[in-house]
Amino acid sequence: MTNRHFNGLKTTLLFSALWVLLLAIGAIIAQGTGRSAFIWVFALIGVATTFYSYWNSDKLALRAMAARPVSEAEAPGYYAVVRELATAARQPMPRLYISPTAQPNAFATGRNPRNAAVCCTEGILRLLEPRELRGVLGHELMHVYNRDILTSSVAAAVAGVITSVAQFLMFFGGGGRERGGNPLAMIATALLAPIAASLIQLAISRTREYDADEDGARLTGDPLALASALRKIESGAAARPLAPSQRLENVSHMMIANPFRGSSGLTRMFATHPPMRERIARLERMAGY
Repeated sequence: MTNRHFNGLKTTLLFSALWVLLLAIGAIIAQGTGRSAFIWVFALIGVATTFYSYWNSDKLALRAMAARPVSEAEAPGYYAVVRELATAARQPMPRLYISPTAQPNAFATGRNPRNAAVCCTEGILRLLEPRELRGVLGHELMHVYNRDILTSSVAAAVAGVITSVAQFLMFFGGGGRERGGNPLAMIATALLAPIAASLIQLAISRTREYDADEDGARLTGDPLALASALRKIESGAAARPLAPSQRLENVSHMMIANPFRGSSGLTRMFATHPPMRERIARLERMAGY
C-alpha cells in the first residue's frame, strides 16, 4: 500500500490559489475604486464566522442530523471498533452518536481529537458488515486526525470573503473609470471571482476526501473493506436521498457520501465529494488490484 496521490500538496496549492485570487481582487479594488480598506472588514467578519463554526462544528453537525449520544451498552460493536482504531492511532476516544436516518452515511467532526465526535446513521449500521463499517470509521477518524474541519473552515472563510468583496464591487465599484480603473475588468471580477472561489473550495473538499480514504485505509490495513462499503453506501444514498436544507447543506461536506440526489454533467464541478468510482479505484490500487 504505497500508492500516494499528493493530496496534501494539492490542498496547499489550492489554498494558495484562493489567497492569490483574494489578493488579486484587492489589487483591482485598490486601483479602480480607492476603497481597499473595507476588504479588512470583510476579512474580520470571515474570521469571526469561521471561528464560531470551527469551535462549534460538532454541535452544528450533530444538531443538523438530529443525532443522539449512544452508550457502549447500546452499541458495543461500534465502540469496540472505534476504540481499537483510536488506540492504534494513539489518539483519545471520541464521543459516539447515532442519527435516526435511514440513509447510510457517517461523519466525524470536532475541532481536534480531544473534542471529536463520530456519528453513524441507523441506515449505515444496518447496511454494512462489521469489516466494512471498520473501514468507514477509519476514514472518519482520519478526518479528525488530519484536522480537516479546520481546513474546510478556513477554505469556506476565504471563499466567503471573496464572494462578499465581489458583491461589494458590483454595487460600489462603478467609479472605476474616474480613478483610472477598468469598469469592465471590475464587473468581470465581481461575476467570476465567486465562481472561481467556490470551485477551489470544493476542490479542497474533494482532496480531503481522497486523503481520508487513503489514510483511513492505512489505519485499518484494509482498503478493500472501505471500497466495498463505498459501493453499498453509494447505492443506499441514491435510493434514500435526503431533502436539501440549509442546515444539512452546511454539513454535507463532512459526510462520507453526498447525502443529496446524485449530480451529473456540469453540476459535478460543484460537488463536495469526488466521484465514488474514482475513490473505489484508488482504494483497489492501494490493495494491488
